Amino acid sequence: MNTAQQLQTVATLWADLTDALGDRTQHAWPPPQLRDYLAGLDRYDLAEAAALRALERSPDQLGTRPVPISLRVLDTMRTVEAVLHDTADQIAAESQRDPMQPAPATWPTKDRIRRNRLANADANHPHRWKYKGRRPGAIHTALWLSARAAGTPWPGRPLTDAQTTTLATVATGALARIERALDLADGRRELTAAHPCQCGGAIEIRGGAGAQPTARCKQCGALWSERGVVAA
Repeated sequence: MNTAQQLQTVATLWADLTDALGDRTQHAWPPPQLRDYLAGLDRYDLAEAAALRALERSPDQLGTRPVPISLRVLDTMRTVEAVLHDTADQIAAESQRDPMQPAPATWPTKDRIRRNRLANADANHPHRWKYKGRRPGAIHTALWLSARAAGTPWPGRPLTDAQTTTLATVATGALARIERALDLADGRRELTAAHPCQCGGAIEIRGGAGAQPTARCKQCGALWSERGVVAA
């Protein structure tokens, strides 16, 4: 997937992030079903999760009721949007040309009207980035950057090699953050040494990207899934 496609995917997944704001448990990692199963086997400690839930209910927090949105998803959205805006601002500041100036009042009427029409169209060109004042939303910004990566004509110079490299890094990082927030990416985590397999080996949890979550002992090969022991 190239940079332009990654940025288009960021724009496409933004609605899913918005939907996930109201879900504080659906996109947790490790997957809750496997987490609960391992807890039943006394191989996974839920103390941290319980502490976090208690903190959410603490009167020291905002209000006395649980936070109604996923702070993890909200943090992802704010971070990605800020980085996209900063990147677009930098590209526009470095490469976007200034709008065409209106005609002087001393020009003949017909020439002045024609020049002013062109100047107005140039100032309101759909691909002109307005980095002063209120920024557009993350979806518009991601698509604007995608067009720059794809080389779509705009009121500015093509991206330099340095800008291309920076934009590729931003696109990859933004998409990775969103995929982690939505549990779309491959994920794996090794449990702490306090929760070993019966053989004493370390247990590694795998899941995400639509795959069935599993836990596997790295020493004896024992395998667990949401349904119980698969192999031992």
